[in-house]
Amino acid sequence: MAYSYVVTAHSPAKPATVFTALTHAGTWPLWSPIDAAEIEGGGDPDAEQRVGDTRIFRTGRAISHERIVELVADRRFGYENASGPFRSYRGSVELAEAPRGGTDITWSATFDPKLPLSGPFWRWYLTRFMQRMADGLAAYATDDTPSY
Repeated sequence: MAYSYVVTAHSPAKPATVFTALTHAGTWPLWSPIDAAEIEGGGDPDAEQRVGDTRIFRTGRAISHERIVELVADRRFGYENASGPFRSYRGSVELAEAPRGGTDITWSATFDPKLPLSGPFWRWYLTRFMQRMADGLAAYATDDTPSY
């Protein structure tokens, strides 16, 4: 059975600035609960990532491998979880220029947990964790944020 979550945030920055933070894994520990980020195969986490790149994130003892599956410049960042407690996990970060200025961020995913009956727990946990991600990204990305 598939489950999903959707969280939102607003950044004062332009979509291009927010997109830059998303496509540089090295920034993620600066604005999220993630402790460390690297690129599978030894790539530079401070370089802009491309479709097909797999990023390795560490949060406490948990390790997540996420493969970038879609990039639409300044609009969409799509990824799949390549390991962990899910049969499938497809996430997306949608960026939209807000009418009042800045960027509206919508972070969502659809997932199917491996462990039967764990779906409600994962929806509860991921909604809270990903809200922290979206809020952190929104706060980090300002038009004064250095570009790479």
